[in-house]
Amino acid sequence: MPAGLKQSSSTVAIGFGLDESAVNTFTQGSVDLNLSPLDREVFVVTAINIDPSSPDLGPTNSRTTCSLTTTSQSALSTLADSNCLAVAQQSIMADATRAVAFQQQSLETPPSTSDYIGIIATNDFFIQILGQGNVAAKSCSGKLYGYRAVASADIYAALVQSEVLSA
Repeated sequence: MPAGLKQSSSTVAIGFGLDESAVNTFTQGSVDLNLSPLDREVFVVTAINIDPSSPDLGPTNSRTTCSLTTTSQSALSTLADSNCLAVAQQSIMADATRAVAFQQQSLETPPSTSDYIGIIATNDFFIQILGQGNVAAKSCSGKLYGYRAVASADIYAALVQSEVLSA
């Protein structure tokens, strides 16, 4: 348990899904965590499973990429972004005679030495998707695992400020 936090729920699994608004178009959705800012409630993320749909097989490269962040984004995020908690990608590298599929994703559960992946201090988390080289719109789905916690006043203020200012 992170210092300055007191766990206030058991582990919760929150399912989510998002469809591209149009073929090969960046799309973002949000999921409300129903946190209580008056009670200084935060969500401690312990694991994430994010699954993009398969890209379309064709004569050129195609890909489906998804990211999950603590703040709203205008493009896909990478793990280099401090607000990005998970990324997953499926791609097909193709030419006229052959194709090879690849899958990349961030760690679904933290290593045994880590208690949590991240802390969400504001009320939502965001999912982004972008297909490239596909003929049909793609989707992603997943689960976010964690628990609610109450933060001390100074820790809560620091977490909210850090999350909002780094957006």
